[in-house]
Amino acid sequence: MTVSLQMRAGHQLTMTPFLQRSIQLLQLGSLEFQQQVQEVLTTNPFLETIESEEAGTTDAEPPEPTEAPTEEPEAIESAGLDELWSGAATDYRSGRTGDDEWDPALMVPGTPTLREHLLQQAGCLRLSDRDAVLVQAVIEAIDGSGYLTQPLDELMTLCPLDPPADPDELRIALHHVQALAPAGVAARTVAECLKLQLLALEVGDHPARRLAIRIVDHHLELLAAHDFQRLQRELGCEECDLQSATVLLRGLTPRPGAGFGADETQFVVADVIVQQHKGKWVAAINPEVIPRIHVSRFYASILKGGREGGGSPVSQQLREARWLVRNIEQRFQTIQRVAQAIVDHQTRFFDYGAMAMKPLTLSEIADKVGLHESTVSRVTSRKYMTTPRGLLDFKHFFGSHVETAAGAPCSATAVRALITELVGAEDATRPLSDIKLTRLLEQRGIRVARRTVSKYRDSLQIASVEVRRMSHRPHA
Repeated sequence: MTVSLQMRAGHQLTMTPFLQRSIQLLQLGSLEFQQQVQEVLTTNPFLETIESEEAGTTDAEPPEPTEAPTEEPEAIESAGLDELWSGAATDYRSGRTGDDEWDPALMVPGTPTLREHLLQQAGCLRLSDRDAVLVQAVIEAIDGSGYLTQPLDELMTLCPLDPPADPDELRIALHHVQALAPAGVAARTVAECLKLQLLALEVGDHPARRLAIRIVDHHLELLAAHDFQRLQRELGCEECDLQSATVLLRGLTPRPGAGFGADETQFVVADVIVQQHKGKWVAAINPEVIPRIHVSRFYASILKGGREGGGSPVSQQLREARWLVRNIEQRFQTIQRVAQAIVDHQTRFFDYGAMAMKPLTLSEIADKVGLHESTVSRVTSRKYMTTPRGLLDFKHFFGSHVETAAGAPCSATAVRALITELVGAEDATRPLSDIKLTRLLEQRGIRVARRTVSKYRDSLQIASVEVRRMSHRPHA
């Protein structure tokens, strides 16, 4: 064995601190980005706002934020244990909040969110301080449907505990939460959700519970496919028992959190305005979201005439100010390019509606604008555009596709819109089943499986054919 030195030429991407910050700022929403800019503006003396007269515009009120559905759970707070289960310090019996004037509307109870409902129950449990933190961490990770979407090993890194939590402790905390109401909450899968609801039932009141648990544990796919003959053979049970178990399962809810109020409302401002100009759809940056700042020439000239070295803290602040101004310009140029590429691809959607939506992937937009796919993903994250079709998320224009009879792809959004139209035009006394919807789609050249139709119908919150038939059945 010999030791030698070799030189090789190669290329390597180095993530400088400024590049890392550029990537972080690019994926922020408009309001979050403005907050970040405002924080830098208050600490950097080389940055100053541009007055309306300088910008050639008149003073105008900022646009009213538009409500958008909350997509992600709140971050786990590291508050003291005394405030872990506490609510607002308000005397609801009198409706007073400590002020001389109070609003009687405060006495009207609002619809609690699932998170508030679970925290209130958890506050009644006799838990140690350590277990209380872990239970709260599990509750914070539950989405609006009632499912635990984060793996337990990820929750371990989010819990502010010393020593860190181990998997067994988190599993115990998960069992505590799963024992709360509504039954089925904090499940990781649909099967686990249904099983938790079955276990919460009394055996004496529901004789078919044990058979239903066997179906959930081992034969849920056969039940979803409505293959009752094979299901009966696999279980070795009587037809009447299988029917009772099926009725019991249909009475359960796959979304235990659906009956609660939405989480805290998130406000957004559109980054892009889409309008038709000379027969073409054009995407333009909303001028209200562009921070009006620039580098102060006065302070920059003072630094230039002084004796401050290039590595001094003051020089570093000047470089950061210039970088931020350039980054703002580059950010909105990139957003505008990506938005225009999306609009150009989905022109028929703006002309004719959801049924004209075309399939689209991030890689297609990346190829059109000459950016990396990961950059396009960051640009489209938490960005919105105001269009004649409403306020839409950039991600709304991306999605999977299904094959048509001619072999061409068809957007899943278009298929959902077509299902909505077919169900809306159905005879109320003879509603369309999923099989009938599948055949009607085939007649229109769209080949899709019945299971896919059921999935799309559920995502549209359209009830099954049995429920729709019962709702329109005349009462005796």
